[in-house]
Amino acid sequence: MNKTYLAKKEEVKRQWYLVDAKDKILGRVAAKVASILRGKHKPIFTPSIDTGDGVIIINASKIRVTGRKLKQKVYRRYSGYPGGLREVPLENMLAKRPTTVMHLAVQRMLPGGPLGRDTIKKLKIYADDKHPYASLKPQVLEV
Repeated sequence: MNKTYLAKKEEVKRQWYLVDAKDKILGRVAAKVASILRGKHKPIFTPSIDTGDGVIIINASKIRVTGRKLKQKVYRRYSGYPGGLREVPLENMLAKRPTTVMHLAVQRMLPGGPLGRDTIKKLKIYADDKHPYASLKPQVLEV
């Protein structure tokens, strides 16, 4: 009988990847990054263990979207009070907080709960092409 391999937290070797989001489509970048953060590209992938690698995204302010999403896609948040619903279109969000757009796109592709919260901590996003993680020697990842 063959046994199913289950990775242990101590056995996971982490690596860092660098993604340049300039002129890339938001959803495609987010899907690839979520897969890397989760560890699905590794042969030791285990659904209940965080086996993923770290990702640094640069040029988040230069991301593209298709169709009419700039005008139609809306980010909603609710304060909990009556009349406390706030809606911000993607166009305004990209102008003011481009890193939040990318962060939300990736976070919403990850599982909820403790595993997803631990996984999203390995994601670093920057609006321009400068980042302070050169010492990690990240590999360039083409999306």
